[in-house]
Amino acid sequence: MVCLACLLPLFLIPVVNALPLLFHFIISKVYRLFGWEYRKPVRAPPACPYKPVAQKNVEGGGEAKAVIEAKVVAKPHEAIVDGDKGE
Repeated sequence: MVCLACLLPLFLIPVVNALPLLFHFIISKVYRLFGWEYRKPVRAPPACPYKPVAQKNVEGGGEAKAVIEAKVVAKPHEAIVDGDKGE
């Protein structure tokens, strides 16, 4: 035999899953009584809680190095003003 307390979660799971649907149904009826329009809020889709690990470049960061160099506007020793030869 199985005790009733052990079977209780099996019956509670569908009830808990139906609570949001029941809530929206009841709220829509209340809104309809007042002549208002009830729209369910848009819910965000479930997302994975684990973020993928950044992959390390085996070649020694060639691509990442090129991206960093592209962001650099002028190197300090190359920034020469017209008329000043830097000598």
